[in-house]
Amino acid sequence: MQDRINEILEAVEKHHELYGNALPMIASENITSKVVRMLLASDLSHRYAEGDVGARYYQGCEYIDVIEAEAIRGAKELFDAEHVNVKPTSGVNANIAALFALTSPGDKIMTLSVPEGGHISHAKYSVPGIRNLELHEFPFDPDEMNIDVDAMVREIKDKKPKLILFGASLFLFPHPIQEARAAADVVGAKIAYDGSHVLGLIAGNKFQDPLREGADVVTGSTHKTFPGPQGAIILCRNALKEEIDAAVFPGTVSNHHLHHVAGLAVTLVEMMQFGEQYAAQIQSNAKTLAQYLYEEGFDVLCEHKGFTESHQIAVNVRSFGGGDGVAKKLEKAGIITNKNMFPSDKSPENPTGIRLGVQELTRIGMKESEMREIAVLIKRVVIDGEEESRVKEEVIELKKDFCHVQYCFDNGDAYKNPVIM
Repeated sequence: MQDRINEILEAVEKHHELYGNALPMIASENITSKVVRMLLASDLSHRYAEGDVGARYYQGCEYIDVIEAEAIRGAKELFDAEHVNVKPTSGVNANIAALFALTSPGDKIMTLSVPEGGHISHAKYSVPGIRNLELHEFPFDPDEMNIDVDAMVREIKDKKPKLILFGASLFLFPHPIQEARAAADVVGAKIAYDGSHVLGLIAGNKFQDPLREGADVVTGSTHKTFPGPQGAIILCRNALKEEIDAAVFPGTVSNHHLHHVAGLAVTLVEMMQFGEQYAAQIQSNAKTLAQYLYEEGFDVLCEHKGFTESHQIAVNVRSFGGGDGVAKKLEKAGIITNKNMFPSDKSPENPTGIRLGVQELTRIGMKESEMREIAVLIKRVVIDGEEESRVKEEVIELKKDFCHVQYCFDNGDAYKNPVIM
């Protein structure tokens, strides 16, 4: 039996080594500071605290109340939110709770389709299907990689949805919340915004401000551009807090991963101090990498719009074999990314594109000059067809100078196992 445990421990160590020697560019990932990683391994990971601060169903929650109250206070301050719920355990969980709070079975909702960037939890085979909702898709302009505003307003007035759900998985540009608000008011619709990918940019006053632009509810993962532990958060207006809270607990969450709440509380403080600087560097790195990739001969989407306003870059690699093959080649070279569907795609198995995210590279201190190097490395693999192992040697060499977490208070080692740090 010990051999089996050793095998698991060895795999964990190899995983740390893999990422310590790679360029992680999955747009839905990030790394936490050292203190957050230590909190994730604390006794909090063993405990339950059903209920709310000061009104628990279990005893022994005195200090858990302190932690959760601080997380709520920090989130209200950082996002200027009237009400906050920190209990959701994932972005999908937060979306389930929001849709249960804001809709009834049979209601109409409007979302993005998956090929046009929508998250799978917005699609008919996920939350809308569970809730038996009538799904209508936003009209989309593939040249702009965004919702067609005029057509959207017409569709809202015609279809009269109960809920308009913004946000995306492939998310290059802000969504037209302000333009939807007046039409939503005419038909009596609520507006929700899934900010999972861009929550850190929102916290850093970049990208957009959904609550001020007209969203009633904002959901978001806490581990993408927001560099906290895996989990989620819901921000909303006071008028909806009872419905939201009940949909979270007892509706969709029992125990809410207390070690993650502690880590979130610390990350909120980090983002209060460093968030604007971090978000600005993410945005600059994304635009810089996109420009260099374009100059190297890649078909980077939306060149006419400056490529992106988020942490993401979308690259059409159909002429190089498609997203699946290109992502696998890059992985062999130590560049970790993912294949991604574009609006014209029918098959998720071998889509047109790849999606690149720069939030983790930014978190470990990389800036514009490193984006230039990375663009050349990607070009050597994908366009030049150079042997991946040769490129990987240079990836490892580049990564040696970027092994510590930045935009936090402790600057701990980014990829060492915290048990042996």
